[in-house]
Amino acid sequence: MITCFGEILWDVLPTSRQPGGAPMNVAADLRNFGLNAQLISRVGSDDLGRELIDFLAQKGIPTALVQVGQTHLTGVAKANISDSNEVTYKILQPVAWDYIMPEPGLINVVKQSEVFVYGSLAARSQQTYETLLALLEVAPHKVFDVNLRAPHYNQKLVEELLHRADIAKLNEHELVELSGWYGHEPERWTADLKGAMQQLRERYNLETLCVTLGPDGAAMLDASGFTKQAGFPVEVADTIGSGDAFLAGFLYKTLQGESPKKTLEFACATGAYVATKQGATPNFTEETILEQSFL
Repeated sequence: MITCFGEILWDVLPTSRQPGGAPMNVAADLRNFGLNAQLISRVGSDDLGRELIDFLAQKGIPTALVQVGQTHLTGVAKANISDSNEVTYKILQPVAWDYIMPEPGLINVVKQSEVFVYGSLAARSQQTYETLLALLEVAPHKVFDVNLRAPHYNQKLVEELLHRADIAKLNEHELVELSGWYGHEPERWTADLKGAMQQLRERYNLETLCVTLGPDGAAMLDASGFTKQAGFPVEVADTIGSGDAFLAGFLYKTLQGESPKKTLEFACATGAYVATKQGATPNFTEETILEQSFL
């Protein structure tokens, strides 16, 4: 079982809205690969909340761990897709997922999970942050999807979450920002990707560090060494959910015991495939990814 924790919301686009939130996207993509993935989150007792619950059911994601609150509305993020390669969001606050409660049974659920996936955004509120910390205490294997969304984080918060992680995944912009916290010039670290990753991995005693590089692919650093994968040229529809798909592909192959090279190649291919589709959670299978002409 893989348990994802955090926000579930509606991404509001100029002409439509669609279900979103990185933890939900990762859970849906893991389900596409046939893995037993579930989501701990919270929605409001409103129409948008009911629609999200229905969407989860359609995707095969169990809804029992998605709390329904009476006080706060279901989350909404207004997406700006004017730059198809770098989507930005205005995320409303406070909303239901800011109040994920430590309900009875959650500790046992997480204890029994093979992997626990979490990000920084859900930790913006005290209540959800406290629930997250309690679950991190018992999670056997912790994956931090850094996912910085200004202004919903600070250095102290991100450092705390990194210290608790076994695996961390971030993008190149986040790597530059985090490296800058420790007095390193961005130009130096963008020229020395391996060095930047090594510094971060050692500082936080991470088992594995992954950095996505947009159209240029991704890199990973673990005990076996440094691995880099070039990007796959595709016609981008939008990049919403591509990083989440990358993480799902990475976890899928990691759990299979695949080599770092093959794992990174498959993760990049999964992210590239999702970028060719509208929306964050298209349906696909492992075969769909392996059949892509760019592989």
